[in-house]
Amino acid sequence: MKKKSLSKLLALGMAAVMTAGMLAGCGSDKGGSDSAPANEGASQPADSGTEEKTPEETGNADAEKEDAGTEDAGTASGEVPTLVWWTVGGTPADDFEEAVAQISDYTEEKIGVRLDVKIAGWNDYDSKMNTIVNAGEYFDIMFTNNTNYSKFVNLGAFENISDLVQSAAPELYSFVPEKLWSGVQIHGNVYAVPTYKDSSLTQFYYFDDQYVQKYNVDMGTVKDMASIDPIVRAMKEGEGKSFYPIKLNQGALWNGFFNEYDGLASGIQAIGVKIDDAERKVVCTLEQEDILANLELLHAWYADGIINPDANVVSEDSKGNAFGNAQGWPSAVAQWQILQGVEKYDAAKVFGPLYTTETIQGSMNAISVNSNYKEEALKVLELMNTDSKFRDMCAYGVEGNHFEYLDDGTVKRLRDDWTWPAYTQGTFFIMSNQEGADPNQWDEVKKQNEEATASTCLGFALDVSNIQNEVSNVNTVWDKYKFDMLTGASDPATAVPKCVEELKAAGLDTIITEAQKQIDEFFK
Repeated sequence: MKKKSLSKLLALGMAAVMTAGMLAGCGSDKGGSDSAPANEGASQPADSGTEEKTPEETGNADAEKEDAGTEDAGTASGEVPTLVWWTVGGTPADDFEEAVAQISDYTEEKIGVRLDVKIAGWNDYDSKMNTIVNAGEYFDIMFTNNTNYSKFVNLGAFENISDLVQSAAPELYSFVPEKLWSGVQIHGNVYAVPTYKDSSLTQFYYFDDQYVQKYNVDMGTVKDMASIDPIVRAMKEGEGKSFYPIKLNQGALWNGFFNEYDGLASGIQAIGVKIDDAERKVVCTLEQEDILANLELLHAWYADGIINPDANVVSEDSKGNAFGNAQGWPSAVAQWQILQGVEKYDAAKVFGPLYTTETIQGSMNAISVNSNYKEEALKVLELMNTDSKFRDMCAYGVEGNHFEYLDDGTVKRLRDDWTWPAYTQGTFFIMSNQEGADPNQWDEVKKQNEEATASTCLGFALDVSNIQNEVSNVNTVWDKYKFDMLTGASDPATAVPKCVEELKAAGLDTIITEAQKQIDEFFK
C-alpha cells in the first residue's frame, strides 16, 4: 500500500514516533561493540564566509564540479562498484578489512555491490566527519545522528532521498514506520534513513535485589527522583558511612535528567520545550521549578553522602552499583546486571515511552550528495533492514570467526573485537539474539514504540545555521558546570544563577528567540 507523501505528513502535524537510542547498549560502556559516545553538543563546521545556499543548490553545484573518475569503480566498465561507508566505533581488529571483504561477497551476490567500511573512533568521530564534509572527501554512506545531521544537511552534504528511497528501495521505505520518516525530515525533506529499533525513550530505575529485600523496598512506589529519597536514605543509614547508594561519575551523570523537556534536537541541554506544552514555549530548562527541585535533591544526596564524593571528578565507571538508571526496555535489565556484575536488579519504569525528534535522530545513515551510487547505497540499507543473514554479519562479524549460531538460533560471540556497532547499522527486529538474551526483548521494544506518546514538538529540529557561534559558546559554558550540577556536587542556589548568567552572556537568549521563531513558523 502506497504511503502518503512525506511532505504532507508534517503539514498534517504528525503524532507519535519511533526512534533510535538504544541507551541500554549504547552510551554507557565505550568498550562494547554497541556503545556510543555521550555527545553533549554538536561540533560546529568551519565558517566559509560565503553566501548560504540551500542543500539542493549546494549539492547540485558540487555534483557538477565533481571529478567523474573519483572513487568510481565504474558500473559502465562492468566492474562491481565498491561503496564507501563511514561510521563510528572502536579500533578495528587487524583482520577487519578481510572480514568486510567476506561480507562484501554476500552483498555482491545479492545486490551487485561491495563495501568499504571505514570506522572513526568514538572520540574522533565528530572532528573526522566535519573534516570529510568540509573537505568534500568522497563517500557513499555516512552514519549520522542529532549532533551533526541538520548541520551537514544545511552544508549540502547529504542527498535528498524523499522520492528516491521510495523508488530505489521500496521494501526499506515500507519497513520503516511513517513516523520515523517524519522524524528525520528537514525543510520538509528526508536526507537520511532512520534506524528502526528502540525508537522511543523509556527511563528505568533499578536497585540491587539484595537491598530491595533487606530494606523492604516496594518497587511499585518508584516513580521519580523524589520517590526514591526514603529508599536511598534507608540504605545509607543501614550500610554505613563508606557505602554510597548512588554512584555517579563524569561519564555517567544522572541519566535522563532533562527527559521532561524536548531538546529540539539541538544538543543544548539548557533549552527545551515541556513535552506536553501545547503552546510550545521555548524555555531555559535550568530556570524551571521541576528542574530546580531535582537539582536541589541531587545536592542534598551529595551533601549527605548518598552520592559518592568524587562523582564530579572521577571518570571511571564503578561496578556492583546498588542503584542505576538507564533508558531501555524491561528485559534490558539482564544486560545491566551483566555490565555491573550484579546477580539481580529489580527495575521500575519511571518515564515514557516518548517519541521526540531527537530520539528518532539518534541513529541514521545518509547518502552523500556526491555519491556515484545513490540507488545502490539505498539498496545496501534496504538489505541491512530486510535480510537477516546480512544483518547478523554486520552486527556480529563473520560466522565461524567472530560468532557462531547455537542450536536455538541464538548467536554466541567467539571474539570481542568486532567494533562496528550494531546500533549504527539498521533495525534490531530482524537480528538474531545473543545467547542468554530474553527471546521476547524485541517484542517489548515494539510494544513500547506502539504505546509511546509524542512530544508536542515531534518532527521539529532546530536549524542552528544562523546561531552556530552562540550554540558553541553556550555549550562551552554548560560543559563548565554540568559535572558539578548533575552529580549534586554544586549547590543550585548559587551555581544555577551563576551558570544562567554566563549562558545568557554567551548567547542563550538569542538561541531561545531563534528557536521560538522557527517553532512558530514550523507549526503555523
